[in-house]
Amino acid sequence: MTAILSPAAQTSAPLVEITDVSRVFPKANGEDLTVLEKVNLTIRSGEIIGLLGRSGSGKSTLLRIIAGLSATSSGAALFKGQPISGPPEGLAMVFQSFALFPWLTVLQNVELGLEALGVETAERRRRALAAIDLIGLDGFENAYPKELSGGMRQRVGFARALVVHPDLLLMDEPFSALDVLTAETLRTDIIDLWIEGRLPMKSVLIVTHNIEEAVLMCDRILVFSSNPGRIASEIQVGLPHPRNRLDPAFRALVDSIYARMTQRDAGKMAIPTGIPGTGVGMVLNHISTNEMSGLIEALAGEPFHGRADLPVLADKLQMEADELFHLAEALQLLRFASLSEGDLLLSDAGKAFTEMGTDERKTLFAQHLLAHVPIVGVIRRVLDERPSHAAPAARFRQELEDYMSEDYADETLKAVVSWARYAELFAYDDAAEMFSLENPQ
Repeated sequence: MTAILSPAAQTSAPLVEITDVSRVFPKANGEDLTVLEKVNLTIRSGEIIGLLGRSGSGKSTLLRIIAGLSATSSGAALFKGQPISGPPEGLAMVFQSFALFPWLTVLQNVELGLEALGVETAERRRRALAAIDLIGLDGFENAYPKELSGGMRQRVGFARALVVHPDLLLMDEPFSALDVLTAETLRTDIIDLWIEGRLPMKSVLIVTHNIEEAVLMCDRILVFSSNPGRIASEIQVGLPHPRNRLDPAFRALVDSIYARMTQRDAGKMAIPTGIPGTGVGMVLNHISTNEMSGLIEALAGEPFHGRADLPVLADKLQMEADELFHLAEALQLLRFASLSEGDLLLSDAGKAFTEMGTDERKTLFAQHLLAHVPIVGVIRRVLDERPSHAAPAARFRQELEDYMSEDYADETLKAVVSWARYAELFAYDDAAEMFSLENPQ
């Protein structure tokens, strides 16, 4: 069965119309942080649409706007032709966390939405039992959430959303809290029910940062760029269901999306990659130095010999694309590797790193930190110049907040502390929130 919309579905009135929507949040310094900018999206009956992008690209913010849980700063958001000013009728949502009431049974949790709609007891019970059976939980109606596995609890979440027969089902990374096997089983069950026409809704919108998940499930994928969040490209997935991950056409599409998401050229189909911001204003992700070392060694070894295709590398290391991107970009920032067209290439410095002992690695890492991470150089210079060789974290946090949000500033400082400790460039007292030189020259 193909995922192509029927002519009737293609010409039907839109369920959702998002026109030039932007979302802005105030920063601590009084400036604005634009999370979404000029986003346009139309959703019609009969399709599964994926919002794919990096963490912080605004995907979940857009989902919350459609769900009526967050307002737009500008632009128009309509559901079935009406402005969205609160949770609209005809829409249901499945969350990343299971969000079940622990004191209620499976049946009672599933009935909640119908009870809120005023459905009579007998009809409520009938529809809830049907949804429980449909989603594969027959026999667990009287169980409590604590008695269920993670996968079963998420099935309850699906049943609770489906029981109200929504026009549009929103899913916010619904499989990300599950282990790989459980997620794959539930994902496959959901898509099988969809292509069999057994799910009681018209369309699905799913937020994900899992590229293979998007290709496996979706008819249309909107790939978001970050800072601010924009739709960088739209991909029509013409593969028939059920889709085979090993199918060359499937692999080729996954590879092409990885390549788009690692292109540095800001062309029409490219998504600028790399660390957001410049100079001191670079936003850093708190990546473990152990993970960086491990990735460098994996790249240098069999079967990659210094160059790896990102989908293959993600599969070998059992990593989500978003996690691998952050790790690869940290290596790129430090000049231990580079990203190009969906491949990760080890640099000469990265190759040298693999051949060094512990102390030599720390020395090389320190040299690259000072050379390529400006905020590290700023902190080290301040510590060198002060007679006390100490400075409060607040001094640098305030400087960072001139360029980024408070959350990003905190994350950036966490990365700096972790990397500098490994490199033995300076110390940090967590309790006092003070940077210092352990052995000032």
